Amino acid sequence: MLAMSTPLVAVELLAACIWVGSLICLALVANVARKVLGGPSQVTFFRAVGRRYGMVGTGSLLVAIGAGLALAWPPASWSSTIDAAVALAGVLVLATAVGMIQARQMTTLRRQAMGAPDDQIVAGAVRRGRLVAGALRGLMALVTLAIVVLAAQAISH
Repeated sequence: MLAMSTPLVAVELLAACIWVGSLICLALVANVARKVLGGPSQVTFFRAVGRRYGMVGTGSLLVAIGAGLALAWPPASWSSTIDAAVALAGVLVLATAVGMIQARQMTTLRRQAMGAPDDQIVAGAVRRGRLVAGALRGLMALVTLAIVVLAAQAISH
């Protein structure tokens, strides 16, 4: 059974809202930035946003997971629903870490592409990197949605 502590539930909800909201905001901002900013400005912009997002987004994810674990403690009392949510939280942390590493690699690739605009190998790597980034963002969104649904199910039972 989930422990119900009003301050802990409030922390959990706020952290989860920041995480989900930041994913949506990041997608919107990235879409607009690609249309409005030129190549060098995009690289500078995304690097700055990525550094801040790394702190706020990742921090809120870790707080949400920590609060969720505290609410569900002890593990002996976990249902299969909570087990699944915890496992997916691990997948989400891993996907987030991979996404951060991949974003840094994309910054390097984009700089290389700007320095050598006719280099088809680098251009191909940038295209593949965009696809990987999109897949990672999609995975993170789906896993986040699954965790929210599982948490709602656990709370309602």
